Amino acid sequence: MSYAIARRQEESYQTYILSDEAKQSRLEIVPQRGGIVTSWRIQGQEIFYMDWDRFQDANKSVRGGIPILFPICGDLPNDCYTYQGQEYTLKRHGFARDLPWEVTAQETENEAALTLVLKSNDQTRAIYPFDFEITFTYRLKGNTLTLDQTYRNYSSEAMPFSTGLHPYFWLTDKEQMQLDIPATQYQDNVNQGTYSYQGKFNLDQEEIDAQLRPLARQKASIALPKRGFNVNLSFSPEYTTVVFWNIKGKDFTCLEPWTAPRNAMNTGEDLLVIPSWESKNLQVVFEITPNSN
Repeated sequence: MSYAIARRQEESYQTYILSDEAKQSRLEIVPQRGGIVTSWRIQGQEIFYMDWDRFQDANKSVRGGIPILFPICGDLPNDCYTYQGQEYTLKRHGFARDLPWEVTAQETENEAALTLVLKSNDQTRAIYPFDFEITFTYRLKGNTLTLDQTYRNYSSEAMPFSTGLHPYFWLTDKEQMQLDIPATQYQDNVNQGTYSYQGKFNLDQEEIDAQLRPLARQKASIALPKRGFNVNLSFSPEYTTVVFWNIKGKDFTCLEPWTAPRNAMNTGEDLLVIPSWESKNLQVVFEITPNSN
């Protein structure tokens, strides 16, 4: 059988291993650590960076894999937002990446698929006053990883939020990288300036934190000629923003699809709103393709 799901128990966490044996594609997910993808290997090549020391420290956010951002992307001024006259505190990127998710379904017939659920609780309601349920289904098939998402509002009033993904792509030679981001300008979160985007960034900077929008199409990619492949992202129309984040001297670069820019919970800009007892479906697809260069 081509598709399989296995489990590996480590000291603190259980890892689910999804595999497409015929295509030599293997995905690792840790539900208890924010429902995060920690590894994706295709024919022996690792796609994602992972800082395992931070991963083992439950008091630190994970730096690597694909962290899930919800109910905000980025940070808020003083970590605060106001809703119906009351002030709430939410730290950078929200809480979904820090909480344990529950495995609710597995499939190995036509693909290797794992479904995870995160539900609101007293802890989340104290900082985000809504009853919700988020479902993520990771679908592995060959060189393609699909993330199907459903956001349900069980509150008596409309639920505002933004969501995104923060994938860390592993690479050591960043000068080889070729970006394709469908935007002509970006906001620099380091110095707060707005600049035109011509397809490249100055990688000599200590940090690049660029918020690119508006987008001309729902796709972005990183070509890695020396590694022999491209990483292609495609995403639902609700994703209005792509963030490029890079730290000099670190073996990763991030290309992040977000549904809204920073501080949307206060400004309302591109904020998603689900009416009471309704839901919204989103999708992000990662595809690895050979590089012809």
